[in-house]
Amino acid sequence: MRQSRYALIIERIFQSKFKTRMRAVDFEREEIVTSAKHLGIDLPKNLGDVIYNVRYRSPMPESIQRTARKGEAWFIFPAGRSKYRFVLLPNTPLTPNEQMTATKVPDSTPGVIAMYALTDEQALLAKVRYNRLVDIFTGVACYSLQNHLRTTVPGMGQVETDELYVGVDKKGIHYVLPVQAKGGTDKLSIVQIAQDFALCADKFPMLNCRPVGAQFMEDDVIALFEFEQSQEKGIGISSEKHYKLVPYKEVTEADLDTYRSRLAE
Repeated sequence: MRQSRYALIIERIFQSKFKTRMRAVDFEREEIVTSAKHLGIDLPKNLGDVIYNVRYRSPMPESIQRTARKGEAWFIFPAGRSKYRFVLLPNTPLTPNEQMTATKVPDSTPGVIAMYALTDEQALLAKVRYNRLVDIFTGVACYSLQNHLRTTVPGMGQVETDELYVGVDKKGIHYVLPVQAKGGTDKLSIVQIAQDFALCADKFPMLNCRPVGAQFMEDDVIALFEFEQSQEKGIGISSEKHYKLVPYKEVTEADLDTYRSRLAE
């Protein structure tokens, strides 16, 4: 299978620096340019597209992945202004469980919003927001604080979160809930969730951090994930639920009976 030009650039950068048993490989943004020139590859106007592609759209080049131990994978993290770092971590795919059933939720998305959302990601964030899916999923009263928050975090440089919620539960505990959303063929990445944990620790150290991921599935089902991190296992999925937004008449008595039975779980 022919590699994309972006994969070839990433592959050359890694191979020029990697040595056996290394678990981290640093490189700088300028090396994207020099590697492309060496390979005779035209670069995009936005150099960040090279990093974005291998993070969220295409798999890491096979030649790079072959250097990882079983059960691990390479990821590209920000490491400061115009700096990046290949990091070897446990391989935890952030993909929806296709066997999980979807819970029907009456669709409260304003029609005019559904008409004019420009991207899959915008549409997904709007549906999550207007249908209070973060509240339903977490059991916390949540409020959208900011969309597309872009800021800097020590040791990482610039990070971005698709939407940031704050929330409070019945005991009065406050939370910060960064939400990352992916539609189309884009996939959630460990890198995004690690950035969200770092963002919470730096900007909201007094709040409980509960990162959430949202992913469009087939038939307009929305998968929501909550993540946790530990020193032993790194970042993992702590909870996953699927929701399908439907006209209220499609929520049947049989559906409600099924949902009531979950109270005993």
